[in-house]
Amino acid sequence: MKRFRSVLFWIHLCAGIVAGVIIFVMSFTGLALAFEQELIDWSQRDSRRVDPPADTAPLSAEALLAAFSAAHPDTEASTLALSSDPADAAVVRVGRRETYYLNPYTGAVLEPGSSAMEDFMHTMVAWHRWLGQSGDSRGIGKAITGASNAAYVVLAVTGLYLWFPRRWARRALRPSLWFTGASGKARDWNWHNVFGFWMLIPITVMAVSGMVISYQWAGKLVYTLAGEEAPTRRGPPGPPASASAPSTQEAPSAPVALDTFFTTAAAASPDWTSLSLSLPVRGDTARVSVKTPHDWPRTASTTLTVDGTAGTVTERETFADQSTGRQWRSWLRFLHTGQALGWIGQAIGAVGCLAGCFLVYTGFALSWRRFFGRKAKADATPA
Repeated sequence: MKRFRSVLFWIHLCAGIVAGVIIFVMSFTGLALAFEQELIDWSQRDSRRVDPPADTAPLSAEALLAAFSAAHPDTEASTLALSSDPADAAVVRVGRRETYYLNPYTGAVLEPGSSAMEDFMHTMVAWHRWLGQSGDSRGIGKAITGASNAAYVVLAVTGLYLWFPRRWARRALRPSLWFTGASGKARDWNWHNVFGFWMLIPITVMAVSGMVISYQWAGKLVYTLAGEEAPTRRGPPGPPASASAPSTQEAPSAPVALDTFFTTAAAASPDWTSLSLSLPVRGDTARVSVKTPHDWPRTASTTLTVDGTAGTVTERETFADQSTGRQWRSWLRFLHTGQALGWIGQAIGAVGCLAGCFLVYTGFALSWRRFFGRKAKADATPA
């Protein structure tokens, strides 16, 4: 048993020394990103809210998109979102990272007073995922962070075993469970054990979910454990293979007004808080994502397929309707950021990231003392 503990100790020590710096970077940036969207929304609060004019109806969806296109002619919107709150701005999203706000009553594009917070968060994301690399170098950064994430899992597992004291007495347990106020090596050992014990579950969840995000095989494993086949990646958008064949169908009818999709979705979900229409709309059907105050997990939404011509919902998919594998994959994705549990989960994730920074610091301090402390002490001893 003593030999087994020694082997685990050296695995723990080596993994920490090799991956410690990268784990510190990911923990620090993860702490900054814990409330990413909330901080961005706060910094852009002046552009996200409007004063609703009396007796004035909001513009149509077509008018809003036309106003956006006039302001950004070279940018194609991928989503138009409307809020149930009349004081909220309409939101146009371009891809995953670009967001624009429009006054729903005038169509004016509301530019934020400062983009400093958003730029800072984008920098934190780049360092968290790719160690600040860009372009083709992102693959190298992602490989390093992925491997370091795997090392973090090893550290969590071995650290749990090493934490268990050899004597289960109150005096022996106290330094492993709470801060003692010690200094020097005793302080580093105390902090390392306390942070590691209380934050073990959040750290393990973040590390394991990080591996699912980093590695395709880990993502497929989630579906395999759920007894499902992992979905294949979708190819680039485009016409189906048979699109080149001559069509015998009738010519398409006049385009459906986009407001029809919103009104139909709103009628199908009376407690909606926001409706997001996927763009561009081709034909007479469209997909509308609906958020309500009762969604669980907090990141979940309901997707409606709306027939604009008939004004009916032809398909409704909630989080519960998804396969078990998709649900697990979604949980892991948003447990990594804490968003799946709302602000409480994000706060726990932030504390876990802060603990990760202290674990790296105390781990390096203990390692330094182990390898160099004795030599320095010996050199200081008089002959």
